[in-house]
Amino acid sequence: MKTQATRISTLALAVALAAGGGFALVRDGVGRAHAEPAPAASMAAPIPGSGPAMIAMPDFRSIVARYGPAVVNISVEGTVKTSARNSTPFGNADPSDPNDPLSQFFRRFGPQFQMPEGERPSRGQGSGFIVSEDGIILTNAHVIADAETVKVKLTDKREFTATVVGLDKPTDVAVLKIEADNLPTVPLGNPASASVGDWVLAIGAPFGFENSVTAGIISAKSRSLPSEGYVPFIQTDVAINPGNSGGPLLNLNGEVVGINSQIYSRSGGYQGLSFAIPIDVAAQIKNQLIEHGRVSRSRIGVAIQGVNQELALSFGLDKPSGALISNVEKDSPAARAGLEAGDVILELNGEPIAESADLPPRVAALKPGSEARLAVWRKGERQNVNVTVEERDAQLAAADAGQAAEPGRLGVAVRPLTVDEQKQLASAGGLLVLESGGAAARAGIREGDLILSLNGKPIENVDQLKDLVRDAGKHVAILVQRKDARIFIPIELG
Repeated sequence: MKTQATRISTLALAVALAAGGGFALVRDGVGRAHAEPAPAASMAAPIPGSGPAMIAMPDFRSIVARYGPAVVNISVEGTVKTSARNSTPFGNADPSDPNDPLSQFFRRFGPQFQMPEGERPSRGQGSGFIVSEDGIILTNAHVIADAETVKVKLTDKREFTATVVGLDKPTDVAVLKIEADNLPTVPLGNPASASVGDWVLAIGAPFGFENSVTAGIISAKSRSLPSEGYVPFIQTDVAINPGNSGGPLLNLNGEVVGINSQIYSRSGGYQGLSFAIPIDVAAQIKNQLIEHGRVSRSRIGVAIQGVNQELALSFGLDKPSGALISNVEKDSPAARAGLEAGDVILELNGEPIAESADLPPRVAALKPGSEARLAVWRKGERQNVNVTVEERDAQLAAADAGQAAEPGRLGVAVRPLTVDEQKQLASAGGLLVLESGGAAARAGIREGDLILSLNGKPIENVDQLKDLVRDAGKHVAILVQRKDARIFIPIELG
């Protein structure tokens, strides 16, 4: 009896409890493969004398040994402009924040007091993985966004300066290239074959601890997150922390099924909810960035919402599924195809739309100009509608590619104004700044500024701006409109 009591006590001590709440979504980070998939991870033998209650665990050692060398550590350096609000000789004190210990000191000088603007170096770390032996690497866009220098470190301690082939912020995918041959690679798997409850493991550099391995299970699939409409995330309980961003999520065959991207947390650290970009989504983005230098997405021009039980009953559906159209844009592909508000899209090209969140990424992945077959529920009947998809807002195509006027010199991603924006801003010309980095950011140009002229010459299109920057000397003066004010900003080009 004493032995049995001791065993029960030992098992009781192995139980761990966790609780939490009030979470916020954060991103966790400051192809062809020449290797064959590893055999499925073997299950470790039960512990002798442990009894039938002890469940055997998978052996991840062979996966880590074989594919761990293809996981890289990424470090980035850049420069960020500090505003008058947070640039102080004491650090990042905020004079407007009543909870800041130095706020009262600054408030003594009155509301007009401001510290001068300046610059400070920024550094960050993340992870990535090699998908071709000639040096193509996948990682997260937020790991390398706005970086001036990107360094890649391999497990054999070799270091390379990487070239950014391209990045796509809507999906948070970036492609890097290092100049090397015969590199270790990791094979890409099929996320569709992964199921909730499957074992998965992550390799990365949390908090800079290189080549750390964590494991867990797939908690859910096709998760839709706020402001992330193009990615059906894989949810896991794998421990992911800052620095894991861009690292691979692998199945028991050693295949990458996702790129670790975000966590849901109230503390900024791991709390049991991690999200990965499905690798088929990332691979498609990679191919477009390598082949075309930009990402093309399609649209049909509808606003949609989910279908709950009450809506399903009111529309005569047998179950709550599909994407309910709440609005159809005028002169859009959907309008030309005859789609109406109140239609419920049940299928796209023969594949069911289980949730409304399933529709945007699948439409976006279609080739512009191709025909999509929709199964639609309308007024109690199922109908088939063919829609010819178009590229999502042709005026924004350059912006999606991060098209910049002479990247490395000016450092802005810009696009022309739409007709509605021209009316709203009372401006027939100018280019809207979508992203600002490099020389432009250091000079103070911000996202949302409207570039009107360069060295006194009015700007009407992207090509004109690129030509003017290319032919300019080391110093230029750019006239921008910021809200209701127009200001000249001097810029020292690199």
